[in-house]
Amino acid sequence: MAALAWLTPRRRSATARSVLAGEASAEAARKSSQEAEVVAPPQEAEFPVHGDERAAAFFDLDNTVMQGAALFHFGRGLYKRKFFETRDLARFAWQQAWFRLAGVEDPEHMQDARDSALSIVKGHRVAELKSIGEEIYDEYMAERIWPGTRALAQAHLDAGQKVWLVTAAPVEIAQVIARRLGLTGALGTVAESVDGVYTGRLVGEPLHGPAKAEAVRALAAAEGLDLSRCAAYSDSHNDIPMLSLVGHPYAINPDAKLRRHAREMDWRLRDYRTGRKAAKVGIPAAAGVGAVAGGTAAAIALHRRRR
Repeated sequence: MAALAWLTPRRRSATARSVLAGEASAEAARKSSQEAEVVAPPQEAEFPVHGDERAAAFFDLDNTVMQGAALFHFGRGLYKRKFFETRDLARFAWQQAWFRLAGVEDPEHMQDARDSALSIVKGHRVAELKSIGEEIYDEYMAERIWPGTRALAQAHLDAGQKVWLVTAAPVEIAQVIARRLGLTGALGTVAESVDGVYTGRLVGEPLHGPAKAEAVRALAAAEGLDLSRCAAYSDSHNDIPMLSLVGHPYAINPDAKLRRHAREMDWRLRDYRTGRKAAKVGIPAAAGVGAVAGGTAAAIALHRRRR
């Protein structure tokens, strides 16, 4: 009996300890599960955020939204309408060929292109150039819009956010493109006009590099935007100041310098060009340069026959 009496309490004590052990194990498991939920890597938040009225998107134009340079396509349209001579078209073609080959904006070429454009539009009415810009968009630009970038812009619009083009191209042309794409508006280089007529001079400087960043900063302040919640998209290292302003920078069809910087900064990259060479140096297609050169040669030959 003594032995039995001794065994019985032990069994009861063991049972109590088992219950305690089980409860402790269950509690530890629950805590572990909670801790795992806390330390687990969070899933990427939905972007763009729907209904965020303090967020917006800013898109560079040339080689980001549209293949090639808007100024060149505009020049083609003006040449067709006899705004300038064949030699000017050849210069525009060379500038475009360089832009497509290098995949970057060379300051001297861009300045030459701007000077050429300003001299061409001098004395013409602003309203006239806006009307012609609508026609030129249909003729030369509409088919050169990158579908991938257009989809990114549409995603921001669908989220209820404003979307702006930011470009060194003339603001009148940029506004036409923005309107035709259904975007909110455009920031661009402003050419001086008096009584609605172009003087051949700029207001300030071209909207390029740091000037783009300042324009975005000013617009954000006026619109009440939080730049940390905004996105910016560009192909060029010249736009690193603009991209660095926002919380969501994207490198689109990036040149070599921007691609390297984007990887160092862990920015997102998108490349909508095709072909191995295009991915390396930003050439939409080798045939594209030939088409420009061939088209120029054909135009010159036609012009000479007419003369």
